[in-house]
Amino acid sequence: MSPDQLHRQLLKAHADGDTAAIIRLYTLAADHAEQKADVNAACFFLTHAFVFALEAGAPEADRLNLRLFKYGRETRQKL
Repeated sequence: MSPDQLHRQLLKAHADGDTAAIIRLYTLAADHAEQKADVNAACFFLTHAFVFALEAGAPEADRLNLRLFKYGRETRQKL
């Protein structure tokens, strides 16, 4: 998926209030940033995905927290 497509889908997911899609798309954006070795961007997107996952009680929250922890951006939570 191109960055433009990802951006459009994120905007739509936010407009629709589709939390599952928001989490998935921010995680995908983080994956793309990691592939480009852009840790700051990856952590930005991971943080957004993590916050939405926490708010939703989504099971992805633990995995997202671990990814942030590995970058030294978050303390490890027991979720």
